[in-house]
Amino acid sequence: MTLYIILAVVFVIVVSGLKVVKQYERGVIFFLGKCTGERGPGLIYVIPIFERMTRVTMRTITMAIPSQKIITKDNVSIDIAAVAYYHVMDPVKSVIAIEDVFSAVNQISQTTVRNVVGQFKLDQLLSQTVDINLQIKNVIDSHTEPWGAEVTAVEIKDITLPDNMQRAMAKEAEAERERRAKIVAAEGEFQAAEKLGQAADLISKHPVALQLRTLQTMAEISVEKNSTIIFPAQFMTTVNEAIKMIKGDS
Repeated sequence: MTLYIILAVVFVIVVSGLKVVKQYERGVIFFLGKCTGERGPGLIYVIPIFERMTRVTMRTITMAIPSQKIITKDNVSIDIAAVAYYHVMDPVKSVIAIEDVFSAVNQISQTTVRNVVGQFKLDQLLSQTVDINLQIKNVIDSHTEPWGAEVTAVEIKDITLPDNMQRAMAKEAEAERERRAKIVAAEGEFQAAEKLGQAADLISKHPVALQLRTLQTMAEISVEKNSTIIFPAQFMTTVNEAIKMIKGDS
C-alpha cells in the first residue's frame, strides 16, 4: 500500500512538470535560480522543484499614456494624451533586466512625451504631429531596447488647448479667411481693370465703336419700357455721322 502511495506521489510530481505555452507566449526557465533560456510555444516540460517558469507575452501591447500638462516652447500650457504600441522581442531580457516592463515603458513614455513636446512651439505641434510622433517613438525605443522590448508606434491622440487660446486661434483663422477674400477680390478688380484698359485702347482706335456701344446700352435700358431717354442734339449728329460712315463702307 505504501508503494502505491509513493508511486502516486511520484506520478503527480512528474506530471506537474508538463506545461503548455501558448503560441503568443514564451516561457523563461530558471534552474535553481539561474536562467537557462526560453522555451515554447507548445508542450514543454519543467523539472519540478528544480525549475521555475515565468510566462512572457509576445503580443503587441496597447498602452495609453495618461493626459498630462505640458508647456510648449512658446509658453502655451496644453494637455496632451497619447498611446504607445510595443511588444517584447527578447523574453529573457524582459524578465531579468527589468522588474515590470509594462510599468517601465509607461513611465518612460510619459516623461519622453513631456520632454519632446516641450521642444516645439504650438504651431509646430499642430502641423508636424507625424514627425513629433516619430521622434517620441525613437527616444522611447532607445530606452526600452536593453529591456528586450521594442516600441512600434507612438501617436498623440488628443491635444487640449486653453479656452483663451482657442478663441485666439479662431480669431486668427477668421482674419486669415478675410485676408484671402480681400486678395481674391483685389485680383478680380485688377483683371477687370486690365480688360477694361484693353477695351478702351481698342475703342479709341475706332471712334464710331464708342457710339455704337452707347446705342447698345440704351437699347438694353429700353427693354424694360419704364425709362425715358433724352438724346442730346450733338449726340444725334454723331449718330447720323456714324450711320453715314456705315453706309459709305457698304
